[in-house]
This record gives sequence, C-alpha cells and structure tokens, in this order.
Amino acid sequence: MRSFGKLSLSVLCCSALVVGCGTENAASDNATSSNEEIAVYHPTVEQAQASQFGQASARAVTPHATAPKLTYHGGVGGIGVETAPKIYLVRWGSQWNSGDPSGEIALLQSFYAGAMGSSWLNSVSQYCQGVASGTVTCPATAAHASAHGTFVGTWIDNASAAPVHPTQAQLAAEAVRAAQHFGNTTSASNVNAQYVIATAHNNSASGFGTQYCAYHSSTSSTVGNVAYTNLPYITDAGTSCGSGFVNPGRTTDGVTIVGGHEMAETISDQFPNGGWLDSGGAENGDKCAWIASGQGASQNVAFSTGTFPIQSLWSNAFNSGVGGCVVSF
Repeated sequence: MRSFGKLSLSVLCCSALVVGCGTENAASDNATSSNEEIAVYHPTVEQAQASQFGQASARAVTPHATAPKLTYHGGVGGIGVETAPKIYLVRWGSQWNSGDPSGEIALLQSFYAGAMGSSWLNSVSQYCQGVASGTVTCPATAAHASAHGTFVGTWIDNASAAPVHPTQAQLAAEAVRAAQHFGNTTSASNVNAQYVIATAHNNSASGFGTQYCAYHSSTSSTVGNVAYTNLPYITDAGTSCGSGFVNPGRTTDGVTIVGGHEMAETISDQFPNGGWLDSGGAENGDKCAWIASGQGASQNVAFSTGTFPIQSLWSNAFNSGVGGCVVSF
C-alpha cells in the first residue's frame, strides 16, 4: 500500500505503482493534521509480484514480510487504533438493484461477523494508543486495539445511483451519510466505527483492478473523524484481486482476503497515518499481502460463521519479537 494526501487517487497511483513505497514522497501528508485525508491502498497481485525483489514471477514473499516492525505514529486527535471496533457495511447506489452476481454482500456479512473475536484477527490486540510515537511494544496499561468488536449491520443506500466512478471525496461523503444513517452523529460515536462503502458490479472508483484492489481512509466532518473503506466489487478484477488465490477456481477468494486486509488495517490504523506502520509506510495487512506459500501464506480459516480464505497479518511479537506474518495470535 501507499498513502497519499487528498488529491486524485487515480493520478497519484499512476505516478507511483510501486507497492509498499510508503510515504517518503508525502511527508507533508502526515495524518496528524485533520486537514489532510490519506488514502492507503491495497496492491493488486501483479503489483505485489512486481515488487518482490524484482522477481515478477514469484509470490512466496512480499517486500515488507521481513521489513522493520510496526511503530506507533502518534494518533489523530489522540486516536490511533480501534479499541472496540464496529463495522458498518454500505451497499451504495441503485446499481445494486441489478443484483449481486457473485454473492459478495452475503459473503462479507458472514465474514465480518465471524472475524470478530477470532484468533486470526487477534494479532491486532498487541497494538495500542496513548503511547509515545515510535513505540514498538505496548505496555499492559495502554489502551489496546481489539479483535472483539461488532459487525453492526448493512445499509442498502439504493434510492439513487452512485457515481459511475466515484472519487475519494464522493466516497468520503457517503461514509459521512452512513454515519448519520446509523445515528453516529458525534465524534465520540465514530471513534471505533469503520464504514465499508461497497460499490456494485461494474461500478467502481477509477484504478480498481489495475492500480489497487481497495483502500481505506478517513475524513473530517461535522460528525467527527470518519474512517471508511472503498471496497469495489472484488470479483470484477478477477485474479488481479485474488480470484482463486487460495482455492483454485473459486472466484470469490479475494472478497474476504481484501475485505479482511482493510478491516484489520483500520483497526490498527483507524485514521491514516496516525496508527501503526513500519518505516516504509506499510500497515499490518500490507506487510503480508498476497503471500501464496511458506510462513504466513494466505489460507482458509474456520470462523464461527464459516470457513473463509484470508491473508495473514503482521505481528511484531511473532518469533520471539523478531516479527512476522501470522494467521493466529
């Protein structure tokens, strides 16, 4: 992933397709400023392959899988992680009235509900807020991120069409509308909330499937800072966003791989880039994205609501504090 200030995401991605290159070209875009909106995007499989130490045909490891540990970046308004996460799924636009050919919404609903409290997501619990910038290991007394959250529900916002290719600003505005719809009309009520803005089949923001698979961001508003994910219709991108990545022939693998990636990153870096990132700008999902074999490989994991393909997440504590990608914690 790469993080950017509030400009045209498609233009920025075109000029910086190297995965995991961080924020070195965007030093002024530090998320501690409430006037900046950072979009942090999930690479496609091809981007991950191209950045694997120049080995375009390999998938066994990502550049960040052995990179430095995550450190705390000071938070935004004192908030860096979600201590009691609440996930809200939004079906945005009347385009959804034409159907959901891959069954992505039902799959996401089951996945989000089952992921809460799972050993897979529990690795986020080692990260915290209210500590000094640069912190690597959290004291027990700190306010820790939590995997024991709630999938609150789904809003079908289909009274009118969503933009054919929504911009970052339009996605942010929809997230604010979602917060208002769910009654989260104060800063306090949005402290632990994340809004997943799902666009319909053949209706996605520019660059989807070629420059990114999804991205998460936040926006300041009259209801406080609002964290949201731009989640396109993942199966539209085919193998570029995970079709068959774990289960050959299963087109929906990427739905939960990408959806889980963004959910876990929002929990550990709710308002980018104030939470936990490494020195290259990678979050806990980035460091383990699209690993197909070996330690931390994407795989099927059983939750209480079913079995889903997921990617591993970075753990600073793994391997006696060396760090690494884990599927349980």
